[in-house]
Amino acid sequence: MEIRQLRYFLAVAEELHFGRAAQRLHMSQPPLSVQVGRLEEEIGTPLFERSTRRVSLTPAGIHLRMRAKEILADVDAAAREMREYADGLVGRLSAGFVSSANYTVLPGVVQLFRARRENVELALAPLTSGEQLERLRAGTLDVGIVRDELPPGDAHAPALVTEVVYEERLVVCVPVAHPLATRAELAPADIVEAPMIAYPRSLMPGFVDRVSAALAEAGRAPMVAEEVVHQETALSFVAAGVGLSVLPESVRQLVPPSIAVVPIAGSPTTRLLAAHPAGGDDHPARSTFVDCLREAAGALAAARAV
Repeated sequence: MEIRQLRYFLAVAEELHFGRAAQRLHMSQPPLSVQVGRLEEEIGTPLFERSTRRVSLTPAGIHLRMRAKEILADVDAAAREMREYADGLVGRLSAGFVSSANYTVLPGVVQLFRARRENVELALAPLTSGEQLERLRAGTLDVGIVRDELPPGDAHAPALVTEVVYEERLVVCVPVAHPLATRAELAPADIVEAPMIAYPRSLMPGFVDRVSAALAEAGRAPMVAEEVVHQETALSFVAAGVGLSVLPESVRQLVPPSIAVVPIAGSPTTRLLAAHPAGGDDHPARSTFVDCLREAAGALAAARAV
């Protein structure tokens, strides 16, 4: 039994006239009669009572008319759903993001994406850059918002595509009682003299390398007092006087009165990147998400420039 045969049968069952059904199907009557006859042979029972004056449905035909409507409705719905999936209008998109994106691009991109793809389930996962890279290469994450350039991956690992979407300054978070808190800006040599709250490179490779590059002119590595995973934890340690911490400038939204935020001389920056697997876009909604990410980042940068 073919879908085409069911469509032919249903046209005749609704018209109860082979000629009118053939016109409706934009075909001639003989091939239509042949196809209906083959369907009856396959099923093993007549579907129509035929006479010179009228065509009527047999009990089997009445039952098949009901089932054919259901089947064809399901087939048409499936075809429509697949067209919508191909256009990125339905489905599911898994997106990872670093915690600092919460205070910059994430609110805007989520609002834009959900407005434009309301029938796509957006599954958000707060992950470090390192965790996102692992999941992107494993195929369990569709797109990620990571911080700073990615280190070279394993030659045998799937390649990733990245795009810078937002850039902001690096700043130093200092306890207000610390002698450096009143400076207009801090040189790398000033920063490495104090204990630092840092991050594990395995989880945040790009950001750790970026901070190291910003402090390189000091000529020596900073003294790491503690390594933490979340910037909120870093701020708690700074407030407790454990050490300084270099963070993105958007951290200003989180700092309590007990912490001063001081720019770094030369205004080194840190960047947020969109990252996803290379080699063709097999997830139509992903390009929409990246478009929304660019737009949200652009609006944020414009607002910051005012």
